[in-house]
Amino acid sequence: MFYITSTPWWLKSLFPKGLTWRGDTSGNSLYLTFDDGPHPEITPYVLDLLAKANAKATFFCIGENVERYPEVFAQIIKEGHRVGNHTQTHPDGWAMEATAYLEEIKKADASIKSDFFRPPYGKITKQQVQKIRQAFPAMKVIMWSCVTGDFDTAKNGDWCARQAIRFAKPGSIIVFHDSEKAFPRLEVALPAVLNFMAEKGLISVTL
Repeated sequence: MFYITSTPWWLKSLFPKGLTWRGDTSGNSLYLTFDDGPHPEITPYVLDLLAKANAKATFFCIGENVERYPEVFAQIIKEGHRVGNHTQTHPDGWAMEATAYLEEIKKADASIKSDFFRPPYGKITKQQVQKIRQAFPAMKVIMWSCVTGDFDTAKNGDWCARQAIRFAKPGSIIVFHDSEKAFPRLEVALPAVLNFMAEKGLISVTL
């Protein structure tokens, strides 16, 4: 499985302009984000760890999962975190026409209602971005500074933690996944990253 954990300038240049790759770098805050939930067991596990660390995060949710687990989705919001749109069914944007892709976002928006959107797999085209901006003028397309690789079954949790820690600095947007596939690595990596942040005086805030 090939993917790049960080986002060098040349990679960003291949994407449409105006996407968000980093947050505010002026303080001691970074941005933990979680994709593909909510999940009935794993999302509450993540929420519990975040609460103990006094950390806030942004959860990019799949519309189908929000419909299946509305109580978990409500818990995310109740505990002071933010939510974002991650499409209705998690399609590959590079394999989908722009109008059909927009419909995925619109379907998810019915249950999520957010001005943040993250494309599944990080795959999005210029035409899709244009459609999003026409339909949702306030919506920001959020990418990342670091993807931890917790979805990669060939890696282990320690490896994923090292990726996140390497890029854990003010303004960084770090991607984890609150999903069954990612959990064996997430349950090792997330506590390690939160401990590192506490040692370095870094705090996670919402986008």
